Amino acid sequence: MGNLNLAFEIAEKHLDIPKMLDAEDIINTPKPDERAIMTYVSCFYHAFAGAEQAETAANRICKVLGVNQENEKLMEEYERLASELLEWIRRTTPWLENRTAEKTMVEMQRKLEDFRDYRRMHKPPKVQEKCQLEISFNTLQTKLRISNRPAFMPSEGKMVSDIASAWQGLEGAEKGYEEWLLTEIRRLERLDHLAEKFRQKASTHETWANGKELLLSQKDYETATLTEVRAFLRKHEAFESDLAAHQDRVEQIAAIAQELNELDYHDVAAVNQRCQRICDLWDQLGTLTQKRREALERTEKLLETIDQLFLEFAKRSAPFNNWMEGAMEDLQDMFIVHTIDEVQSLISSHEQFKATLPEADGERQAILGIHMEVQKISQSYGIKANLINPYSTITTEELLAKWDRVKKLVPQREGSLQEELARQHASERLRRQFAVQANLIGPWIQTRMEEIGRCSLEVGGTLEDQMTQLKQFEHVIVTYKPNIDKLEGDHQLIQESLVFDNKHTNYTMEHIRVGWELLLTTIARTINEIETQILTRDAKGISQEQMHEFRSSFNHFDRKLREETGENTGKLRCEEFKACLISLGHVGNDHQKKHGAMDTDDFRACLISMGYDLGEVEFARIMMLVDPSATGMVSFQSFIDFMTRETTDTDTADQVVASFRILAADKPYILVEELRRELPPDQAEYCILRMAPYSGPGGLAGALDYTAFSTALYGESDL
Repeated sequence: MGNLNLAFEIAEKHLDIPKMLDAEDIINTPKPDERAIMTYVSCFYHAFAGAEQAETAANRICKVLGVNQENEKLMEEYERLASELLEWIRRTTPWLENRTAEKTMVEMQRKLEDFRDYRRMHKPPKVQEKCQLEISFNTLQTKLRISNRPAFMPSEGKMVSDIASAWQGLEGAEKGYEEWLLTEIRRLERLDHLAEKFRQKASTHETWANGKELLLSQKDYETATLTEVRAFLRKHEAFESDLAAHQDRVEQIAAIAQELNELDYHDVAAVNQRCQRICDLWDQLGTLTQKRREALERTEKLLETIDQLFLEFAKRSAPFNNWMEGAMEDLQDMFIVHTIDEVQSLISSHEQFKATLPEADGERQAILGIHMEVQKISQSYGIKANLINPYSTITTEELLAKWDRVKKLVPQREGSLQEELARQHASERLRRQFAVQANLIGPWIQTRMEEIGRCSLEVGGTLEDQMTQLKQFEHVIVTYKPNIDKLEGDHQLIQESLVFDNKHTNYTMEHIRVGWELLLTTIARTINEIETQILTRDAKGISQEQMHEFRSSFNHFDRKLREETGENTGKLRCEEFKACLISLGHVGNDHQKKHGAMDTDDFRACLISMGYDLGEVEFARIMMLVDPSATGMVSFQSFIDFMTRETTDTDTADQVVASFRILAADKPYILVEELRRELPPDQAEYCILRMAPYSGPGGLAGALDYTAFSTALYGESDL
């Protein structure tokens, strides 16, 4: 009696079941009315069945909303990463495009060091970010496709293609930047050498020319005796000999100044000003010399009174003095060489110069003999006057001092050349050390690329097996990184030694860098492709045998793939590998097109072989599904989606609408309290924030439109 009354009261108060019988009638009647009892029981059954249906609907909505929330988080993360990467590219590209040369070696070397820091420290993390961004984008699109959601369209300018285009622009700006820096450093080094050489020659010439203009402008012959006039003429002849000997130096000064102009020397204005002063003075000296000669030649019998010994001394000492000055310049001349052969050539020239020293010493003794002859004559004839050679300013003491200087500079020059020879030998060892490593690393990178390619094309084994093998490849590649770092260190030592070529290898550091970055990108993309296939397989309920069957059918009809993986499996030669790396952008695109993609004819043949009855209209409909961008190619992922789309149970907008209708007790709208009662708190609030107010007939205050919300989840409205 108590149980029945309790059941009837609860049914009437909480389940909206009216009280149709009394407990006393059931207990006190030997055989209660069967129809009345069944009616009561059916009311209970429908009440409980409705509650279970509402719970099922709530679970379905929770599942759909959970997927949507996760996808939105992935979209926000992609937008953030894309914005940061594009901003970094925008800031970095103008710096790499700037080809404004600095004026000094120190500033250009600082630029080179900044570029090395960029390649070693700043760019590698951005390469990883770019690769991770592509992986995240592919994973998000796969999840959206699996959950029957519309594809994700990033903000304007943040598509994967936009990032790839910006990255290509960055690498285009980077290409040749390091070579330009090294070329500028060589140019500045050459300029510094020429500028120092110009200063030395200019200083020597200016020292020689100092006072010559004043000397030539004198009119002392006008008041001189005949003997003095004759002496002036002899002295002038000696000066002309000296002037002719300095012609080469003036021409060399002008030639060096011209070369500095052509090479855009930063202080070229001062060089031109100094060179112009020297040339103007030289022209003035020539004019004054000619005028003085004409004046002296007008004086009769001048040449007969000239002391032949002094004249001979002047004529021979001036060229010899000029030769010694030139020899000292050559012995102190700086040299820039880059090979052992160049050093050997300088050493050979130095040996030839040493061979001329005995002849020069003979000339020196002959000139000193003339001086001794003058002294002998002076003593023999009792000349008391302090005899000074009127034809030359060169003294025997000066000749002796310069000769001693030449003898000291010879071994110093020889020592410098030997030191340079030792340095070149050390540079050659660095070249060979780099070549040995580069010739190992280049083929190693190529071999890993081939292994990854074979692994991604194998049909046998599970996707997890392929993933395990790819992870092993990734571990091998990561542990190989110290070899790349060591090669970078050797490369920096070579450049710091100002070595710019290497005949022992065809691989440059740039080839190795590009190959390494391509290898890292390829392994990451291949792993992501397998992860996407696993995700698709699990979401679509595809068995491993079906996945193998799909892959076998796809590979059988992918004629380009079969052509590449058939007989043409030989390895690239070193030169081909280098060319492949140089054209990296093209390599990446071709690889993506040819591996794992069928053209339209191959796809049609594959469908026919699987039993599809294809007319033109039906085939066009299918192509719109598998190739919405009309590229003419069908990827393996699109092939799998097509094969599983029509047979796999997926959520649709209609199903979600039906589920909300159950929670809303068949009303065309739903209330806030109903959402909070039937759904978990976070998902209930998610719906409340996004559902538009219900605007249809019969709606209550605060009623929400679940139909528009459900349609928007599947891309069918502007939510």
